[in-house]
Amino acid sequence: MASVPKVLAFAGSLRRESYNKRLVRIAASAAEAAGAEVTLIDLKHYPMPIFDEDLEAASGPTEAVLALRAKMVDSDAFLIASPEYNSSITAVLKNTIDWVSRPGPGQPSLAGFKGKVAAIMSASPGGYGGLRGLVHLRAILGNIGVIVLPDQLAVPRAFEAFQEDGALRDPKMQAAVEELGRNLAGVTARQKA
Repeated sequence: MASVPKVLAFAGSLRRESYNKRLVRIAASAAEAAGAEVTLIDLKHYPMPIFDEDLEAASGPTEAVLALRAKMVDSDAFLIASPEYNSSITAVLKNTIDWVSRPGPGQPSLAGFKGKVAAIMSASPGGYGGLRGLVHLRAILGNIGVIVLPDQLAVPRAFEAFQEDGALRDPKMQAAVEELGRNLAGVTARQKA
């Protein structure tokens, strides 16, 4: 039982009908079917102020920061669907990373990230599907000790890519997203073993 990977899945978006929330659900279901224990969260439920060391010194991290940091520390891996805003990642995703990167009492530096495994993906209305933002996300995560799997996925023209039931219209793209989830579960299980 010790080798069951704990995966935290989320999108770097706050929008209720986010394409990336739909995308991460597909990968999360596949990871769960492959034997991972998956927790799917919505960053909207973890509101955080913009990271500010003065604020942190004066009042400490908010309850939302503490709750999310605990979830990330407790996880072995992340499934992240990252929208692309102006050729980079969203402010909410970067702010989340910045807050969680701060160690809690008695925790080592980057306890929420170091040695974790991540699979990244994106869906975007544009023709590149969010690829430019994934370059930045990969660099950020790699620099804070996350092992980012080499395979990633970008879904272009996201406004027409999904069916009503949340699946992707293109069966090959659907299979590729599912494979990302399964691969993350398998790699993380092997790393834990």
